[in-house]
Amino acid sequence: MTIMYRYFSWAIAVTVAGLVGSFALGFAQTGGLGGAVSFLMITAVLAVLEISLSFDNAIVNANKLHQMTPKWQRRFLTWGILIAVFGMRILFPLLIVVIAAGIGPWDAVLLAAKHPAEYAEIIEDAHLSIAGFGGAFLMMVALTYFIDEGKEVDWIRALERRLRALASIRGLEIGFVLVVVLLFTWILPEGREDEFLFASICGLATFLGVEVLSHVLDRTNIAAETAKAGLGAFLYLEVLDASFSFDGVIGAFALTQNLFLIAIGLGIGAMYVRSMTLMLVERNTLSEFRYLENGAFWSILILSVVMFAQTLVEVPEVITGLIGAGLIGLALLSSIRFNRRCRRAVES
Repeated sequence: MTIMYRYFSWAIAVTVAGLVGSFALGFAQTGGLGGAVSFLMITAVLAVLEISLSFDNAIVNANKLHQMTPKWQRRFLTWGILIAVFGMRILFPLLIVVIAAGIGPWDAVLLAAKHPAEYAEIIEDAHLSIAGFGGAFLMMVALTYFIDEGKEVDWIRALERRLRALASIRGLEIGFVLVVVLLFTWILPEGREDEFLFASICGLATFLGVEVLSHVLDRTNIAAETAKAGLGAFLYLEVLDASFSFDGVIGAFALTQNLFLIAIGLGIGAMYVRSMTLMLVERNTLSEFRYLENGAFWSILILSVVMFAQTLVEVPEVITGLIGAGLIGLALLSSIRFNRRCRRAVES
């Protein structure tokens, strides 16, 4: 219990502050206790939704943080999380409105405060582009993990071994993502396919750009290599977190159109992601549970498919969260069984 409190103390403090803030916001805007309680409940649901969607994010973060120096780990767990909370949960929706509506940032804030329904409608109109960008980026993240000759651990063995064997075919994952993008572009209703195609190519290009930058920084002179490699990993994690956040931000508008309430709820969830990441890194949990990382990347792959599918049909975020958490849960059970078999083999 003490160990859990050590890792989640900040998240608990932010949860209490966020719930109190949402209650006060509800009371101020509705003028009644019922409205305040309603705001409180919506905040709690948003926080749970964000946490359920972010298990895989925390695992991938922990995996990348293991490759970074303690200095860059601290930077990501402080500045990186602040960027994730304020950048993606507050500034990103505002930026969408600024670009889509052609208005200034302050006008976007006023629109969110005074005309939340109109604000939410603009966000919803941008969903196609967000799904294309996030789907392409996350699919590249997952396929790059599975189509890798250096990958040593296979969870779904038959399938993962075959994917690993395809690593000799250069650019296979890029070609696969492009085929998926073209397929959805062909299926989409006429008039919006260009928007989706452009956003998807931007997602693919962003992944490749971050990868290239990371390799360039890794190959610099030895004196600066460690720090710059940390910068490359930092940028990768920030873009990755942004892609994970797309689904939660858009889904939040199905529960409420209040930007400030969304920021509080998703911000609470983001703090739990930070706490889970820190615990996974310091307690070396990924090495203790052999298949946990595999489950996370399968969850990412499913999430990317869901984001593409959302361009055609509505997929509730609750279902997405349950699928992701379910895959990670199965991977955790498989890891526990593997550890038990190893102990029995040693004892016998």
